[in-house]
Amino acid sequence: MGERGLQRWRELLKRRDETRGLLVAFEGPDGSGKSTQRKLFKTWLKSEGLPVATTKWNSSPLVKPLVKVRKQIRALSPEEFCLLHAADFRHRVETEVLPALWQGTTVIADRYLFTGLARDAARGLPFDWLLRVYEPILWPDQVFYFSVSPDTSGMRISATRQPKYYEAGQDITDLDDPLASYRQFIARVIREYESLALAFRFITIDAERSIAEQHREIREHFQRLERRSWPDWNLEPVADWLARQTAAGYRPPAAR
Repeated sequence: MGERGLQRWRELLKRRDETRGLLVAFEGPDGSGKSTQRKLFKTWLKSEGLPVATTKWNSSPLVKPLVKVRKQIRALSPEEFCLLHAADFRHRVETEVLPALWQGTTVIADRYLFTGLARDAARGLPFDWLLRVYEPILWPDQVFYFSVSPDTSGMRISATRQPKYYEAGQDITDLDDPLASYRQFIARVIREYESLALAFRFITIDAERSIAEQHREIREHFQRLERRSWPDWNLEPVADWLARQTAAGYRPPAAR
C-alpha cells in the first residue's frame, strides 16, 4: 500500500479513533488462571454498560479443525505448528476482532499474539522470523501477563488432568512422561513470556495471589488505561483490513 493510500486511511482512523473499541489481551502459561480472570473482567465490563466480545486462541472455525487433526496424528513440526496458529490468529483478527473494535466493542483476547511468540520461541524458532509470520500485527491497547512459577503451573494442570502431547512439549523434549516434559517445556515458555513482558511492557499480575486481589488490580489498571492512537499505533493492519473489505464490496459499519 502506497503512502497516498495510507494517508487516506490515516484520516479515516483519526475520525474513528475516539469511538473504536479497546483490545485487551490476557496472556500467561497454562494454569495461571487467566481464563478465570478474563471471565470476571468481562462480567465487570458488561455491568459497566460496555459492549464486550471475547476471542480465544486457536478457535477459528476455518483453521481449528486442521490443527486438531494434525495434533491427533502428531504430525506438526515447530514451523508448521507456528504457521497454522498464525493463520488461525489472522483469520480471527480479520473476522472477529477488527469488526468488533470498529463498532466500538471492547475485545478481550484470551491469549493473543504473544502466546504464539512464547511457545514457538520455546520450540527454538528465531524471534525475527516469528514476528514476520504474524505481520501486519494489530497491537493491543493493554496486555495483562499472569505470572506463575513453572512448579505452580505444573501443579495446577496435573491436579485435574494429564498434559497433552504438544501442550507438554513432548515434540521437542523427547520425554515419554507428559508431566516431566510439561515442567521442562513450560519453564522455557515462561522465560520467553518474561522477556516479552519486558520488551512490550505488559502489566504483570502475580497470579499466585487470590482471585479477588488479581481482579481488583486488573480493574484498577484498566480504569487508568490511556487509549493508544490507532493512526500512530496500528495504521498498517487496520488500513490493510479496510482496503480489502472495500475491495470486496463490504462497507464496515459505522463506529458507535
